[in-house]
Amino acid sequence: MAYATSNPIKKIAQGGDGNSIWYYVDGDAVGTIAGSGYFNSEYQNLKENDVILCVGAAGGTETVDLLVVSSATGATTVTTTNGT
Repeated sequence: MAYATSNPIKKIAQGGDGNSIWYYVDGDAVGTIAGSGYFNSEYQNLKENDVILCVGAAGGTETVDLLVVSSATGATTVTTTNGT
């Protein structure tokens, strides 16, 4: 599946240096969520080095992972890397 704005990512903290911590829960596998481009529609909100705590539930098994935004450009591309 793909990211849907009907289930938006939620900002839970703003760091003093301008970076944010986000929370996201979805039925997609964490590997899918971590894939490059998953959060492209949020490129205006996400910044490089933002952290995303994500919970995926593919196949009914919930998993948690920490992602770091490695790139969020005006070209509407968001790239994340596994932060764990």
